[in-house]
Amino acid sequence: MRNSLTALALVGLLFAVPAVAAEVPRGDAKFIKKAAEGNLAEVKLGELAQQRAASDAVKEFGKRMATDHQKAYDELKQLAAQKGVAVDTALDRGHQRVYDRLAKLSGAEFDRAYMKEMAKDHDKDVKAFQKEADKAKDPDVRAWASKTLPTLQEHQQQAKQVLASVQGKGSPSASPRQK
Repeated sequence: MRNSLTALALVGLLFAVPAVAAEVPRGDAKFIKKAAEGNLAEVKLGELAQQRAASDAVKEFGKRMATDHQKAYDELKQLAAQKGVAVDTALDRGHQRVYDRLAKLSGAEFDRAYMKEMAKDHDKDVKAFQKEADKAKDPDVRAWASKTLPTLQEHQQQAKQVLASVQGKGSPSASPRQK
């Protein structure tokens, strides 16, 4: 009798665990993981920008990235925990490569490379967040993406403005003819 109760309890657990894991649709869970990776990278790269940039505008942008994306990462970690989605706490391989490449640069060279990366990255992020804000199946994930999107759009605009300013400092490598 005792063994059959134990067996029933184990069977119950087997069915209960997948129900928790299946709470968030696969696409929304993937978005959570990718957004967490991106936010963490923006924090680390923003901190790096504050150390290595020559331009005050780039340093200020880096500071804003570190602050805003740390807040978004913390919110997302809470949401992920509620939904049973594990998120990384360290940079993934791709973002680590970007960090390592930028960490070798300094001054104006860093400014141009970092801001080019930020402009490209925020274009990609705004597109992904807009899609999730419009089409996420999980209402909490959709709400978080919608709430975060305007800040990312501000970052996108600011990144393009700062990029234009650091490219316009007479650098031959920034010339449109050479791109």
